[in-house]
Amino acid sequence: MSPLDLVVAVPLCCMVAALMLGRAARWLILLAAPLIAGLALWLALLPPDAAYLVGQWELPLGVLLRADGVARLMILTTALVIGAVGLHALAEPPEKPGHAAQAETFWPLVYLLWAGANAGFLTTDLFNLYVTLEMVSLAAVALAAMGSLAAALRYFMIALLGSLAYLLGVALIVARYDTVDVTLLAQLAEPDLATLMALGLMTAGLLIKAALFPMHGWLPPAHAAAPAPASALLSAIAVKLGFVILVRLWFEAFPAITGPAALQVLGGLGAAAVLYGSVQAMRQDRLKALVAYSTVAQVGYLFLAFPLVAGAIDPGDAWAGMTLQAVAHMLAKAAMFLAAGLMLKAAAGDRIADLGGLAQAMPLTVTAFGLAAVSLMGLPPSGGFTAKFLLLTAAIEQGAYLYAGVLILGGLLAAVYLFGALAACFAPATTPRAPVTSGLRTAAPLALAGLAIVMGFGGTALVELSAIAAPWAEPAAILPEPAP
Repeated sequence: MSPLDLVVAVPLCCMVAALMLGRAARWLILLAAPLIAGLALWLALLPPDAAYLVGQWELPLGVLLRADGVARLMILTTALVIGAVGLHALAEPPEKPGHAAQAETFWPLVYLLWAGANAGFLTTDLFNLYVTLEMVSLAAVALAAMGSLAAALRYFMIALLGSLAYLLGVALIVARYDTVDVTLLAQLAEPDLATLMALGLMTAGLLIKAALFPMHGWLPPAHAAAPAPASALLSAIAVKLGFVILVRLWFEAFPAITGPAALQVLGGLGAAAVLYGSVQAMRQDRLKALVAYSTVAQVGYLFLAFPLVAGAIDPGDAWAGMTLQAVAHMLAKAAMFLAAGLMLKAAAGDRIADLGGLAQAMPLTVTAFGLAAVSLMGLPPSGGFTAKFLLLTAAIEQGAYLYAGVLILGGLLAAVYLFGALAACFAPATTPRAPVTSGLRTAAPLALAGLAIVMGFGGTALVELSAIAAPWAEPAAILPEPAP
């Protein structure tokens, strides 16, 4: 088997094993995390033309797995995030008092999410992308239900609407072109009514999944109410799959159809998301709600980049900025949710005003929160700075000064609400603190936040990695799957 197969098959096998092991499944992460991280690193180091037809079926019957730069970065980051979250959950089981079964069901859901995300990042088949969307949505809804059943039901209903819209679009594409492979559609697609309707439906469904403003309503209550490890996975991974599939649709399958006006609509929604999410985060008095609305704002940067990528003579910088923004957000937001969970447990409350004294009681956890905040604000030398600098450069070069202004203003607004939360940690404590001292619980968010900072020192290498098999590059050769 190839590493493209294994990064999907191994998490699925771990899911089955976790179902069989029951409460002992928690220890499986000690094997799964380094194994899948090693596979992800192997995948990242493959030749640029790494692409395989599963089962040796030729297109359009076969399913193509392609390891382009986006897939390599997202799969590697997913492995790092889930590995750190899993180790954190070993020491801090995600369960409510009186709900011990939650810790047992958490692990199969993690592996289901992991397998679905990896498959979604690799496949170029629109129907298989629907399957991966459902795998991730099923796991995400169940993880959200661990915190609030009402929020999870709301998430489920909205996610179901998005899934139906996407599936209807896929059905229209099948009826029109007799194929659902992205690489073939790029050659066949025409701007007729059926194709435009299909693209519109799929885009609407994916925007719901990605929680882009104004279709973000499910995200803040679901993320804020879930246990910290679940919130970290939802914010870091679940919303990214919809974004990646939209990248596949707009820049790979239908580049001749997605005109400038449509791209500006997505860019405008992204800019509005940055401003709206930031303002809403500033208004929150509960820490996890603040972090959740920050996700709404940070997702906006991903879509603000769409017109910048399409409008550039050399789209490399804008493409890298968009991709690195997704990676930096995954690392920083997972770290922030894990740190926030520990801080709120020590504070015995969920309000920002309750955080006084935590800087002295648990300095490493507050440091992790602060480092994650540095990346989200886009301050040097973080990965968030590299991503936003590339996007800002592309915006200025294209004369897109409105987007450039939003990029700058978004960073300033993020500084306001994140520094406000950090300042509360340095305020005097009103009650004695019981800091969390477990090494794994403290190390996991600190490691993820540190990676978000270290990203800033790998700028050139990461930019080159993101450009592998990019839409403007030469098509990758399709290699047969290795014989068993």
